Amino acid sequence: MNELYKQIHIYLNMDKEISFDEFDDYYKKILEYFNEHADNFDEDALWKGLFISENVMTNADARAKEAKKSDAKKYKKISQRLSLWAQNFSARLGEMGYTNDQLNERFEEMFEEEVE
Repeated sequence: MNELYKQIHIYLNMDKEISFDEFDDYYKKILEYFNEHADNFDEDALWKGLFISENVMTNADARAKEAKKSDAKKYKKISQRLSLWAQNFSARLGEMGYTNDQLNERFEEMFEEEVE
């Protein structure tokens, strides 16, 4: 999880966009990891999973609007799948007692984190 979390921060701090292939590779790593481990995520992993899924989902949505038709469909599919994961993680954090305001506040703090 930490490697995926580090990578999303690298991508978020880049000045240029990555290629579709690199985006897709990262997405596939996320899905593989979530599918294998998400049932056992502790609180920290839930936060990181939510952060990763929300950011990749948002980026995929934006790319879908600007991409050629075949890639736009792929980006939309990525966004839809990660939306389900984001909902899952948000619900699980809600079950732990976090409110929407707390989720939003922590999420904003995560943008500012120095990740090494």
